[in-house]
Amino acid sequence: MTSRDPHTDVVDFVVRRDDLRNVAFIERPAPGERDLAPGQVLLAVDRFALTANNVTYAVFGEAMAYWSFFPAAEGFGRVPVWGFADVVRSAHRDLPVGERVYGYLPMSTHLVVQAERVTDRAFIDATAHRQELPPLYNQYTRVANDPHYRKDREAEQMLFLPLFMTSFMLDDFLADNEHFGARAVVIASASSKTAIGLAFLLARNSSCDLIGLTSDANVAFVKGLGCYDRVLPYNGIETLSAGIPAAFVDMSGNGHVIGALHRHFQDNLRYSCVVGATHWERRGGGEELPGPQPTLFFAPTQIEKRAKQWGPRGLEERFAAAWGPFVESAGRWLSVTESRGRDAVRRVYLDMVDGRTRPDHGHILSLLD
Repeated sequence: MTSRDPHTDVVDFVVRRDDLRNVAFIERPAPGERDLAPGQVLLAVDRFALTANNVTYAVFGEAMAYWSFFPAAEGFGRVPVWGFADVVRSAHRDLPVGERVYGYLPMSTHLVVQAERVTDRAFIDATAHRQELPPLYNQYTRVANDPHYRKDREAEQMLFLPLFMTSFMLDDFLADNEHFGARAVVIASASSKTAIGLAFLLARNSSCDLIGLTSDANVAFVKGLGCYDRVLPYNGIETLSAGIPAAFVDMSGNGHVIGALHRHFQDNLRYSCVVGATHWERRGGGEELPGPQPTLFFAPTQIEKRAKQWGPRGLEERFAAAWGPFVESAGRWLSVTESRGRDAVRRVYLDMVDGRTRPDHGHILSLLD
């Protein structure tokens, strides 16, 4: 739990929406007790994870409204992250000071939320500008009553939980569609955490051959995971057998890779989706490709479908059954680095944007002193 004095200024880390390397720190006064409207809570953002997924949020900030969650000055945005926060001021009788929560946060020291639908397990932020946004991102878990919470696993929860939910729902989506008749699944940016989660699940749940595409530097690491049947550098696409039906899951957003894969498999490519944008500056665009046109996979859509079919508890139980074994497996290869302060946040963020971070490292950050 943070020891920061809640009377200090709020610090926001912001980026130019049209230039993701142009960053700044903005200070503004923290709201006092009398500044909070009934039901509002001031959270101090204690720790958050920064991964390539957060770069994806920034890349698709306009198209998918990720900039809308935490508004900033004109032309700037606050990159959403997943992390833990503590209640430091409260105008809600059921959320006392000192309560610790997990959820979707800005890269800031503080966040004011309008707490509604408060239960023993969770609440939602009902702030007006968030009402038209996907509900999944508006829910905050009260860790004291979360049966899956482990204090010694906070880092893994921040780093993997939202990404593994995407992996889990994508594995479910592919199974729901009988893998579109594919006998092989090709995953680009195979070293990304979402890709690793998907490969872990597909290896357990499907009979498809799993082929990972990654950079030359990451081939050895991806092979060592033991999830993929074959691991190739990006220039090895032409060595794949084009005669078998394949599905393509792209975590890279690299237009050259997408184009090469489509042209190689032609009509034997049965499904193509884009999940992330680790290679965000090489997206390309507008090219008419052979085979199915790439579609954007949006996990909340599949979550809503399964929550209706299985019920929220049924979905939670299925996810938990997959989550535990995955976290145990990640312990074999993951190294976590924790850093605090503005310099650390700026450095790790820019390294992430430029693709300089190692796939076997996880970064936990904080702007609190």
